Amino acid sequence: MGTSVREAFRAVPAGPDLSGIDPRGRPLGPKDKTAAAESTFDLGERLDGLQEALYAEATAGGRRALLLVLQGMDTSGKGGTIRQVGGLVNPQGLHIASFKKPTPEELEHHFLWRIRREVPRPGFIGVFDRSHYEDVLVPRVEGLITEDALRERYDEINAFEAELAGQGVTIMKCMLHISPQEQAERLLARLDDPTKRWKYNPGDLVSRAKWDDYQQAYSAALRHCDSDAAPWYVVPSDRKWYRNWAVAALLAETLAEMDPQFPQPNLDIDAERARLAASKVS
Repeated sequence: MGTSVREAFRAVPAGPDLSGIDPRGRPLGPKDKTAAAESTFDLGERLDGLQEALYAEATAGGRRALLLVLQGMDTSGKGGTIRQVGGLVNPQGLHIASFKKPTPEELEHHFLWRIRREVPRPGFIGVFDRSHYEDVLVPRVEGLITEDALRERYDEINAFEAELAGQGVTIMKCMLHISPQEQAERLLARLDDPTKRWKYNPGDLVSRAKWDDYQQAYSAALRHCDSDAAPWYVVPSDRKWYRNWAVAALLAETLAEMDPQFPQPNLDIDAERARLAASKVS
């Protein structure tokens, strides 16, 4: 039996050291863009059916949902992944939330307050563009939190994710891993394209200057907050086509294991067929 997609991308609880993971790596799956497009199309058909079953299951009282968390450095492709992978399923069954710098109102509450408000309802696939992990990454890099407070937040995140899992929310967290060289190319591409310049944020260079610090912060978050109930996957993302395939494959494999079921209504099928055949419209 071959290695599963989740096994291939699973962050090692004892690590990982992101410097040892190749952002252009392809541990399994398609080896070129054409093969990835074909494979992703097939995955889309699988995902569409699985999502519909999950949504239908909830109409009969099912309590399950799926939460996909996307984290990564600027330009790693969180938005692109949502567009390409989210576009494979019915948007009516998606709940997408983006978390930016906390607002004054959000800062008045516990850091998980704004996250709890966006947890997907039963039957939905929720997608977080950034997440509660911003509240351990940025404060650590910027020196805004003590080591004791940081460990407390890791514990709170673990407890929160365990709580969601207990409520029927399956969690999969993807760290979109890119190289500083690829980031530079993508930032330059934004400046070169008039239709993409609105995406360019000069503040991204401030974070870029602290690249190594952020890599260490990510490594620590993955190490402290990886569990079977809420696993971390490190997705090589220098190649956009491979990143999209990998996240779609992870999502399909996770949903397949959930095995959502279409509800079977209490109907006399033959009787309903007869009623339909005899029905008249005015």
